[in-house]
Amino acid sequence: MCGKAVTVFLLVALSVVFLVPFAWMLLTSLKSMEEVYQRTIFPTKLHFDNYILAVTQIPFLRYAWNTIVITALCVVGTVISSAMVAYSMSKVRWNGKKYLFPIIVATMMIPYQVTLIPLYMIWNKLGLIGSIAPLVVPAFFGGAYYIFLLRQFFKSIPDSLLEAAEIDGAGEVRIFAQIMLPLCKPAMASVAIFTFINTWSDFMGPMLYLNRQESYTLSIGLQAFLQQHYVQWGILMAASAIFTIPMIVLFFFAQKYFIEGITVTGVKG
Repeated sequence: MCGKAVTVFLLVALSVVFLVPFAWMLLTSLKSMEEVYQRTIFPTKLHFDNYILAVTQIPFLRYAWNTIVITALCVVGTVISSAMVAYSMSKVRWNGKKYLFPIIVATMMIPYQVTLIPLYMIWNKLGLIGSIAPLVVPAFFGGAYYIFLLRQFFKSIPDSLLEAAEIDGAGEVRIFAQIMLPLCKPAMASVAIFTFINTWSDFMGPMLYLNRQESYTLSIGLQAFLQQHYVQWGILMAASAIFTIPMIVLFFFAQKYFIEGITVTGVKG
């Protein structure tokens, strides 16, 4: 009983720690410029007009549309490509996969910042700087962590199921599309959620590759509220709240699949 109480207390304490920044953002988004710099926690008057200004002072809808397009393409590309590679690494018989898979996993140890300059030079040579191609195209070549995650799930599926399908005349494509993919929905949901959050909140990539304002995403579009001599904190926090809502809603409704996918891939394999 005592151990359970300690666990509950720690969970509640951690929840409060993680919720404080979000609560501060919401409260600040409803304050006037004067109240932001005062020692008050709650606003004396709710300034919902900050949300209107957040949408109207910058091309918010345009930035939101750009973010949605890039995120959707990255989610689709990452899920499909990672699943295909993971299937080939776990169920398809071919020479060399036992040597290639450790190399794929080893790439997770390479920091993203190390590859920034070489990748920028490659995309610049191709003349694609300023387009969404550098942000979207890599997603269609899988991701090391997602390949590992899905491979662990695929390995938990009995080979006898695939052998029965082969006896019925099913080829690799049909087995992958009609048997393997439906069975790995929880793991694919986890990959989709991870990719959505990482792409939606990505700042470094859009800042590096997008040099035209009409192609900006929300993450770099919010910089418009960071003026040279002052920061419009109320409006910035309102825009940040709108920017954060999709990630919270997605995780809230997909939490079951996310936890199930992580648990299954972590236990089996």
